[in-house]
Amino acid sequence: MTRGRGWTTDTSDGTLTVAPSSTGHGRELRVHTEGNGRAFMVLSDLAPRGNSFWARVRLRVTEFPIAPDWAHWTLAEASGHDSPTLVRPLGGQYAPTDKGNFWGVGSDLGPTGDWTAWKTTSPAVAGKWQCAEFHLDATDNRVTVYLNGVPQPDLTVSTKNHGGTPDDFTFPTFDKLKLGWQLYQANPTPATFEMRMDDIAVSTRRVGGCAD
Repeated sequence: MTRGRGWTTDTSDGTLTVAPSSTGHGRELRVHTEGNGRAFMVLSDLAPRGNSFWARVRLRVTEFPIAPDWAHWTLAEASGHDSPTLVRPLGGQYAPTDKGNFWGVGSDLGPTGDWTAWKTTSPAVAGKWQCAEFHLDATDNRVTVYLNGVPQPDLTVSTKNHGGTPDDFTFPTFDKLKLGWQLYQANPTPATFEMRMDDIAVSTRRVGGCAD
């Protein structure tokens, strides 16, 4: 599967397929990668009012990495043509110091550098369906995250409060959103990763539905 109405794909050592739902109703997007591959559904030609938007996705990651130390993964990445900054509102990292994977908002290639502000207060649980929401608010370059309808205030980042250099964190003019999976380190454990995604929605207002 490589494209559909309003979307394309970005893959390397990875695949995206539409599969029967694990609940027996409807279909889901199956995301599969080998090693540090990537497989993203790409929503192009975004032009959100005020350069701000909400997104919601139900997801289940079969396994998160347990090696190498500090293995870093991304599930969502927003970008724009006028800036190299990549905004990663949904991702995380394996922290050997705390023996687990934890959700974190991050960024790369912009003035604040490469960072993921993971928090132990938001552990990433494998093998379980979760509903994730994020809001990108350009008024303060603010990213907020909700898991199963519950706000995760420790994950919030903004212009002055983020995980990078002392420079301001600023959004590009968003025109693209990627949803899927990417792991950045070579020779990870496990050697393959699989995720299911469903109920994807992008809007200028909060879609909700995660607390159902």
